[in-house]
Amino acid sequence: MTGERPGHGRLREMPTTLSRAEIRDKVAALGPWFHNLDLAGVPTAPEHFLGDYPRVKWRRFADALPADLTGRSVLDIGCNAGFHSLEMKRRGAARVLGVDFDDAYLAQARFAAEVTGLDVAFERLSVYDVASLGERFDLVLFMGVFYHLRHPLLALDLVREHVVGELMVFQSMQRGSTEIEDVGEDRSFWSTDGFDRPGWPKLHFVEHRYAGDPTNWWIPNRACVEAMLRSSGFEITAHPEAEVYLCRPAGPPAGEGAVHPARGAGA
Repeated sequence: MTGERPGHGRLREMPTTLSRAEIRDKVAALGPWFHNLDLAGVPTAPEHFLGDYPRVKWRRFADALPADLTGRSVLDIGCNAGFHSLEMKRRGAARVLGVDFDDAYLAQARFAAEVTGLDVAFERLSVYDVASLGERFDLVLFMGVFYHLRHPLLALDLVREHVVGELMVFQSMQRGSTEIEDVGEDRSFWSTDGFDRPGWPKLHFVEHRYAGDPTNWWIPNRACVEAMLRSSGFEITAHPEAEVYLCRPAGPPAGEGAVHPARGAGA
């Protein structure tokens, strides 16, 4: 799933007939926004503390993804206001579904799709319930979600087990060392010397808040991210940006795998 197929280009947008004033008023009514989108010349979060986010980060790894997604299906988990979902549709994806558990973000995403004229669906869904979708997607985006989860390894197991078809793009905030230490497959009970070394996989727990956000629960270092991806049954195929990984399914997860029951439509 790499490269660009000849004969296809970026999808043409069918922009809204809303005036700039109407768009500006609706953007204000739906705020505050975390994604700074350009909606017909109206920025949604121009004062974002990270700058033109997420576009400024997207530009650092956008070329690592297929330029032409014609005929492909995409699932954007934790879509927020839909920046990445819209970008995937612009690359020609046949179907793009963005899911989030926050109704305010979903309202923003639907309005963004309306303004841009891009056919993207958005639904309210928890990452722990992705099995209810009942399908695998060619490309799954799982970005900016991991550290907001009480049960991050379970989420990775469920995403791997139920929705990833060919490729997953994973991103998580990281803190701590970027070193990677080979910790081996087993250690003696009496071996305690490695745990404080910088390259040991560490998942830092946030009891109260981080950056003023009470939903930041876990912050991994680089070694931890890579170890957890492997443990969930993914092969890391590329690392195009400090926090971004391209992964393919590569066998069953370690141990028992996901213990959360799959929830069907009737559950």
